[in-house]
Amino acid sequence: MSTIELTKENFDQTVEENDFLLIDFWASWCGPCRQFAPVYESASERHGDLLFGKVDTEAQPELAAAFGIRSIPTLMIVRDKVAVFAQPGALPETALEDVIGQARKLDMDEVRRSIESQQQGGAEQGGAA
Repeated sequence: MSTIELTKENFDQTVEENDFLLIDFWASWCGPCRQFAPVYESASERHGDLLFGKVDTEAQPELAAAFGIRSIPTLMIVRDKVAVFAQPGALPETALEDVIGQARKLDMDEVRRSIESQQQGGAEQGGAA
């Protein structure tokens, strides 16, 4: 499967409708982005069960800002509507495959419990101040 272009118009719906989404935040002027593009595209062909999207940070500055993207390329993985990975830098093929494998193995119930626990802890600390 090839990658899809994500925009502010289709982003929320795409996340809502897909259980596992990889997102490459990139720009055409970025050398490392251009180096990472064929690695990302190749992975999309090997992992036809996953959705691969690209956000052009020049064309979609609101999306880049919403996710605090400060460096490109940045790879983000969203599983079950939860961002489980975000890292700047062009990954080599073996590292990208490793990250995808780790994301596949995540117990999303455990991830949600951990997030909930952190949120509750933060609320308690905020209330104690």
